[in-house]
Amino acid sequence: MMREILGVAQDGSGVERRWFHDEYFDLFVWQTDQGETTSFQLCYGVDSNERALVWRKDQGWFQDGKPSVEPVPRKNPGTARAPARLAGADATDSDPIDSIASRFESAAGNLPDVIRTAVAARLREYAEQTTVTARRTKVRRAAWQENMPDSD
Repeated sequence: MMREILGVAQDGSGVERRWFHDEYFDLFVWQTDQGETTSFQLCYGVDSNERALVWRKDQGWFQDGKPSVEPVPRKNPGTARAPARLAGADATDSDPIDSIASRFESAAGNLPDVIRTAVAARLREYAEQTTVTARRTKVRRAAWQENMPDSD
């Protein structure tokens, strides 16, 4: 289960930064004073080849990390390709985003309802996307996302 990391550095922009963590996910959320989620970064595979699905209210989706899609081999050049697969998903899963979304749903039980609902809705939206921009081949974290604050 994800738990909230307290003591996250804030930047005074009027948007609160929140961090939730478990052994597989790091979820970084930017939330207004009214509780609206304006952006989030769902990092997964934290202990291995970290990847991130990023959603921003004003920009939509993009991915960071290992190549965002695994190519689907073609038997005959010139034939249409099957839909791209989400990197890191179970190769036997016919709908790879479902494996990430399902794992998130299982881990999100302790999240505040408004955040759990917003992220789950965006993940369902992501599943409907045909293309998503890949930005970088390595997930880059801001300084405040690098180390958990002291819990003293």
